[in-house]
Amino acid sequence: MKLAKRLAIAFLVIYLLPALASAGWWAIKDRPRSWREADWSSAGLLPKPEEEKAAAIYIFSAATGGMKGAVSSHSWIVTKGKGDQSYTRYDKVGWGSPIRRNGYPADAYWYSNTPHLVRAIRGKEAERLIPAVEAAIRDYPYAKPGSYRLYPGPNSNTFVAHVLRSVPAIGAVLPPDAVGRDYLPDGRFFQLDDDGLDMHASLYGLIGFSAGLRSGIELHLLGLVAGLDVVEPGVKIPAVGTLRM
Repeated sequence: MKLAKRLAIAFLVIYLLPALASAGWWAIKDRPRSWREADWSSAGLLPKPEEEKAAAIYIFSAATGGMKGAVSSHSWIVTKGKGDQSYTRYDKVGWGSPIRRNGYPADAYWYSNTPHLVRAIRGKEAERLIPAVEAAIRDYPYAKPGSYRLYPGPNSNTFVAHVLRSVPAIGAVLPPDAVGRDYLPDGRFFQLDDDGLDMHASLYGLIGFSAGLRSGIELHLLGLVAGLDVVEPGVKIPAVGTLRM
């Protein structure tokens, strides 16, 4: 009984309270009532592609729409080859063609929410990695119509997390509120990143853990992530994000 009580208290403090606090703040925030009223235009975070001659890779994340935005975000990938006059954006969405290519401006607001730049790589390193990124996108196992599931996955974050695990040299992990990122493809319960530096165990994205140089130490419960970032010290708070030290 004591162990069960302690686990219940730990769940309340670590997972439930941050989620409830985030939901309370989100409920009083001024938000568009529907996707039709939302702003999907460029947030002006990226330079004009014709002005940036070098190759580039960007990983973005932004809070999603409706009340689910209180605890969850949407992520996407942007690439630009050396000398290209435009960016290429990749999203996994739940309507139309699942892997949406250039469905929105590269750095667009998502349901009027300002994107957060998770990772940026420019120059020769980006030029070297873009073919691997494109290969990982082609190899994503849930790319057909009807293969999207909002919760617990596979969803937009499952897609981007798949690319990041397949191309670990990008050196990025999606934020703690990217619900669905821990859903491992093909029903796997365990996965080791291609460079062997991060390991992941998950029961269909509902419960599991990650550990390694990029992930730090993470505990996953019902899509919420708590943990510690090791390389760039910080505390990962469920539904909130990473508090840097």
